[in-house]
Amino acid sequence: MERLKNLVIKSSHHKKPIVTDLYYNNNNNKKPVVIFCHGYKGYKDWGAWNIVAEEFSKSNLFFLKFNFSHNGGTLENPIDFPDLEAFGQNNFTIELNDLEDVINWVLNNTELDNEIDKNNITLIGHSRGGGIVSIKASENEKISNVISWAGVSDYGARFPTGDNLVGWEMAGVSHIENSRTKQQMPHYFQFYANFKENEDRLTIKNAIVKLNVPHLIIHGENDDVVSLKEAKNIHQWNPKSELIIIEKMNHPLGCTQPWNSDKMPVHLNEVVKQSINFVLND
Repeated sequence: MERLKNLVIKSSHHKKPIVTDLYYNNNNNKKPVVIFCHGYKGYKDWGAWNIVAEEFSKSNLFFLKFNFSHNGGTLENPIDFPDLEAFGQNNFTIELNDLEDVINWVLNNTELDNEIDKNNITLIGHSRGGGIVSIKASENEKISNVISWAGVSDYGARFPTGDNLVGWEMAGVSHIENSRTKQQMPHYFQFYANFKENEDRLTIKNAIVKLNVPHLIIHGENDDVVSLKEAKNIHQWNPKSELIIIEKMNHPLGCTQPWNSDKMPVHLNEVVKQSINFVLND
């Protein structure tokens, strides 16, 4: 199995690198491509994501995961958040542009011609990434399938309102503590301004109703970060989608950071199994 870690994809929109991992069987067999997008305060090596990548590649799938360019990681340290300034400057448009760059890089990389099926590309997103892949799948005709894991349904509803919004605009920045690293993580007001400037595109419902590819929604019964109602909303907006609700599963799919086992937690294992079956149409 090939495990190519921390490759650099150059962004077409800015100077920050998109740090990327590839997992696949190097066997000259053209494999379906799976591109995974992490969520808010996430990164490609969080929790058991490396084990997830290996599991997909064992099913003869080409698995790519990456750090969004402004997620707060760096090439030197792609884990955690050494670059809080980049984190603060992140927004949904940047993440959509990053994902477009990743898709184009895979399709245009001649070294992978014998390993990938360019007509079979699945996007998977966790949490906030679930919204990103849904929007991208609705606007990029190269995408064959889309899967959300504990995905959000409404970015706008997650912003502050009233006096809190006014205070954020006046200060220009707000901070949220990372409960694990204890870092004060900034959000510059540009994050909200960018959303309002692109609200039609960034309204997840608008993307969902336009989806015309197979669509799988997986959500945990005990998700206290993104309500199960959000998954049901997404399913209602696209009645052709498939909704799988996993009993007792929480938002991180049973994972923690760090994840010190060589096996996935039971809930994540079920998520991965269902996702692989969906991609392979089993």
